[in-house]
Amino acid sequence: MTATELLSLLTQAIFVAVFVLVLVRTIGQPTPAHLDMTVFFGIAAIIIVESRASRLLGLTPPEWVTDLLIVGLVALPYVLLRLLDHFTRVPTIATRASEAGLAALAVAVVVVPALPGPLLLAVVGYFGIVALYCGGMFVRTARRTQGVTRRRLEAVSLGTILIGVDLVGAGIAGFLPEPDRSIVSAAGQVLGLASAIAFYVGFAPPTVLRRAWQEPELRAFLARAAQLPRLGTTLEIVRELEHGAAGSTGSSARVGLWQSDEGVLRFWNDDGSTSDVRPGQHISGRAFELQRTMLSVDPARDNPAAAEQYRTGHVGAMLVAPITAGEKRLGTLVLTAERPPLFAVSDIELARLIADQAAVILESRALIDHAARVRAQEVATRMKEDFLSAAAHDLKTPLTTVVAQAEFLERRAARDPAAPADVSGLRRIVREAKRLSALVTDLLDAARLEQGRLVGEREPVDLGRLVAETARRLDALCEVDVRGAVVGSYDARRIEQLVQNLLENARKYSPSATPIRVAVWQEDGEARLTVEDEGIGIPAADLQRVFDRFARASNVDDRRFHGMGLGLYICRGIVEEHGGRIWAESAVGAGTTFYVALPLGDGRRLN
Repeated sequence: MTATELLSLLTQAIFVAVFVLVLVRTIGQPTPAHLDMTVFFGIAAIIIVESRASRLLGLTPPEWVTDLLIVGLVALPYVLLRLLDHFTRVPTIATRASEAGLAALAVAVVVVPALPGPLLLAVVGYFGIVALYCGGMFVRTARRTQGVTRRRLEAVSLGTILIGVDLVGAGIAGFLPEPDRSIVSAAGQVLGLASAIAFYVGFAPPTVLRRAWQEPELRAFLARAAQLPRLGTTLEIVRELEHGAAGSTGSSARVGLWQSDEGVLRFWNDDGSTSDVRPGQHISGRAFELQRTMLSVDPARDNPAAAEQYRTGHVGAMLVAPITAGEKRLGTLVLTAERPPLFAVSDIELARLIADQAAVILESRALIDHAARVRAQEVATRMKEDFLSAAAHDLKTPLTTVVAQAEFLERRAARDPAAPADVSGLRRIVREAKRLSALVTDLLDAARLEQGRLVGEREPVDLGRLVAETARRLDALCEVDVRGAVVGSYDARRIEQLVQNLLENARKYSPSATPIRVAVWQEDGEARLTVEDEGIGIPAADLQRVFDRFARASNVDDRRFHGMGLGLYICRGIVEEHGGRIWAESAVGAGTTFYVALPLGDGRRLN
């Protein structure tokens, strides 16, 4: 076997192999583009198989078979033009001219018994013109794309140009003398082999080759991924994700982020405007709702409502992958192409990979933003606490002087009724100054509580006696039930403050003539304290919140019940720093009961 024959056999084997590959793909995914690919390589395979079989068996095919094969050969440029139309828009005039030329040549081949020179030149010229036109258009289309798509189209354009030159050379070789004919024939075999390889690479690239093409862009994208969460804005991250996805897949890419507060997927357009899509709406919304990767080879058919938008944007195929981090839905990655053949089955896996990477990037950015907000909140809280502490300290001294002076004037006016003084006014000054002093004290205690320095030295304390004395001093209507002496290791001053705050809170929100019931006992190794009133009550939704700093129940009228919302917050701090628990049970309009459970510590029960 000569080198020329070996090249010819290898070229023909590749064309047949490509036919088998595209046929299998067409059976699995019978799209118009795959059907035209099957027809193109099927015609070439039939011509090759018939030629080889006739040569091996020494048979001469009937004339009608020869005519059909020649018509099939003439039809190859037209099928190639149809394939071009699946990758880019072919002008109608070019399609009609190709169809007219094919029809004329097919009729001439069938009618004329043998191919005369002029008819042969016409066939060669038709084949060359259409093939070179298709090759040029494939080159032009490749320049408008990127990544793997660009490499595929470059390979197809090379194969188209080479097969055109090969067929033109084969046609011209018949009119050349023998030495030149052999040279042209050998060159044609090389061109044929090169075109077969190029077609294989372009129309049926193996997965390993596609991944090799995708690897540089994908590797660059993944290398940038670690830095993406630290970019300035979310929009900048979205743009980088779109750029990386487009480079890796060779398509156009857009990222839509889920806006949970509005219930929409938001896409950012090139002009800075936004487009919103609701779950289940359009292809991207359906993919987000179903949490499934979706490939549409005809978006206008699958989503008629946006058909005009797809036509205007030259969207002939769409691949959508949801961006999800665990159970948290973040958005969608939308890849679009002008023609369906730009996407392959392996692109679905690649889209999922990029979407998963996008989820990691977006979730990392969300965590960074959350951490920044927490840090900012901590700084703001610390500054506020520093301010309140400083302000409270600065107010404490003049307030003490004001209270002392007001009490002195009140006592002197009470001793000397003839003195020119407004006793009721002085009493009001004393009362309000004491209230202001108590608020300042609460602010200082709240600041100490934040620093964990509210509770001081502990000592054995008879809780029942302390509660009874505090209740008698503050409220004559208070009913105290001390069930035995209960002793625990406590900071007596803070426990007294706890009882005082609970009693004052109960009296503030209760009618003036109603009693406050207090009980103290020991149970399950703990000291128990309850304070029960018949006041306005606390809504169920606020029962936990009332122990927060500056929090008040939603049914409290601030004009009627003055306060800053620190009393119960300080109570919780005192209890928790003693290792105990505090909670409340209430019904609106029926009163509230506060429960306190304190460990006994090193105290001793007195009998």
